[in-house]
Amino acid sequence: MAKNRKIAEQLIESVGGKENINSVSHCATRLRIMVHDKEKINQEKAEEIDKVKGAYYNSGQYQVIFGTGTVNQIYEEFSNLGISGSSKSKQAGETTKKGNWFQRAIRTFGDVFVPIIPVLVATGLFMGLQGLIMQESVLELFGLTEDSIPDNFLIFSEVLTDTAFAFLPVLIAWSAFRVFGGSPVIGIVLGLMLVNPALPNAWDVAEGAADPLVFFGFIEVSGYQASVLPAFIAGFIGAKLEKGLRKRIPDALDLIITPFLTLLIMIFLALFLIGPLFNTVEEAVMSAVIFLLDLPFGISGLVIGFFHQIIVITGVHHIFNFLEVQLLQQFGENPFNAIITASTAAQGAAALAVGLKTKAAKLKALALPSSFSAFLGVTEPAIFGVNLRYVRPFIMGLIGGAVGAAFASMVGLAGTGMAITVIPGTLLYLDGQILLYIATNLISIGVAFALTWMFGFSDKMKDEIDQR
Repeated sequence: MAKNRKIAEQLIESVGGKENINSVSHCATRLRIMVHDKEKINQEKAEEIDKVKGAYYNSGQYQVIFGTGTVNQIYEEFSNLGISGSSKSKQAGETTKKGNWFQRAIRTFGDVFVPIIPVLVATGLFMGLQGLIMQESVLELFGLTEDSIPDNFLIFSEVLTDTAFAFLPVLIAWSAFRVFGGSPVIGIVLGLMLVNPALPNAWDVAEGAADPLVFFGFIEVSGYQASVLPAFIAGFIGAKLEKGLRKRIPDALDLIITPFLTLLIMIFLALFLIGPLFNTVEEAVMSAVIFLLDLPFGISGLVIGFFHQIIVITGVHHIFNFLEVQLLQQFGENPFNAIITASTAAQGAAALAVGLKTKAAKLKALALPSSFSAFLGVTEPAIFGVNLRYVRPFIMGLIGGAVGAAFASMVGLAGTGMAITVIPGTLLYLDGQILLYIATNLISIGVAFALTWMFGFSDKMKDEIDQR
């Protein structure tokens, strides 16, 4: 459309022209522009462009917030204007040297885990629906009890709810090979080897229903159905190994020898070294997380609920993907989701208060849609476009998120999945927790809105900040 073409042209000009753009990609809400020289970016000009809800430079990328749907259209116009596109994995490679080692490591975690989140979201929804259907009051509507449900239906529901987690190492190994430059199909096969039925099932071993295999008299080996880190590390090393072999093996033999040696070496390392070592590391990390979540009086929610959106600003919030996947793997529920939901809803409420209180037409037009976006689970427009710009609304949102999250922790609220929050997140709490979930969101929204309205924003404060 002509309007989107004009927006794309204005944005290109504001970042220094086509010659200053290396590549461009996008995620669900943001256009990610790799620039050669960030000093050529005109921040003020970029933020004044129609439909832009905020912009910031982070981790080697200039990230412009448009929101869901719109970002796809603007990206298409960039392509039509001859700007080179780039996959997120390629941009990840381009930004490898940007930021400190911790930021780079977390970005890498995000690059591996983000592509598999949609299937985990779907699985969480299946689990929520299963929990809803299996409630005694719902079964009574159909004249059924738990004992009268056909076995075939139970098997069908298990296929829906268990498959993604049973084969999670396959998904992780595939994604790791893809991110680190290996052949994804080799990653798939390596992941399948880690959960091969010939190995004792990890869950059976944990329950004492099966014994692990013992190799070399001291190495215990079982399947890795419940593990994340071993598959991630195996995928990383496997991709690097494959790339190294391809450089050394003659082209005539590459098709046969490279996958053969990669899989042979990697399954040996994965079962006998990587698996046992990083499974221990994984258990230690999860023990620490569980200790934090089990703190009394809602302390865990108070702390995490306050700091989560600060972590979102730094761009290292993808570390929570690993933790949430592990919680779902081990316990079938995810208390992090309830905490994150509270922090997300609170930022939306703070932006809503700004939008309703201000008399500035442009700010109102920005704040109200941004708040709705947050209530759909995407906080970047509200944070970068409104709350963080005026500081106090952001702080009030942090407080509201902390209070709501503390309540969620005290009542033991936990979702059946991950990655969706606030309004869409209701689907993860259909198993009898929906009223507590609604209460959590209302507390967060109420506290953040009230504080922002009373102490966090005024047009006088806006004018003072805008004139600086």
